[in-house]
Amino acid sequence: MQELQEVWIAFKLGGIIILPLSLLGVIALAIMLEKAFLYGRFARLSHDLLNLVETYGFAWEDLEKILSGLNERHYYKRFFEVVIANRHRPSWWTESRAADEAQLIETSLARRLWVLETIVTAAPLLGLMGTIVGMMHAFQIIGGSGVVNPTGVTGGVAQALIATAVGLLIALIALFGFNYFSRLQSQTMDEMERLGTRLIDHIRLDQQGSPHEAA
Repeated sequence: MQELQEVWIAFKLGGIIILPLSLLGVIALAIMLEKAFLYGRFARLSHDLLNLVETYGFAWEDLEKILSGLNERHYYKRFFEVVIANRHRPSWWTESRAADEAQLIETSLARRLWVLETIVTAAPLLGLMGTIVGMMHAFQIIGGSGVVNPTGVTGGVAQALIATAVGLLIALIALFGFNYFSRLQSQTMDEMERLGTRLIDHIRLDQQGSPHEAA
């Protein structure tokens, strides 16, 4: 309880700049939680689905059966179903439709990442503004009639230091979140492209009269 009280006092000393900084921190945390839920729920590739697609001789019914158990918003389900729906068309047509769907999925995965990137830049700048305001407050007290109010001077310095520290902390958290989810997005799209190539190869084999005839 005492630690929370000390944190609250520190935030009060940080001045008015703490309010927009806190808002940026809440927004960054909300975006990261949303992304974590998104990837955990709609971008997780099950071992059954991965192992099936990795084999060239799978039956399309088996793939459809696994996909039927996934949520309608699942990204791999959306991507694979586009390929399945167009598998009787020429392969170039199927590749084009799959590429279009992959572009939509990539746009969805990247949504609001720009906000995290903005917070990475904005939070330290707001912290710097708090530093300037706090130091100006301290210098005003000193310049008025000498150092007659040590508490006021130290309060200004504390405001400067706290605002800077909070701004840097929020920027670091947002930076780690941005880099982590950007990497997850890249890995997801690379895996989707790789597995999409497997499906297109299967379609080509079917169209060439391979023993693995499309069902």
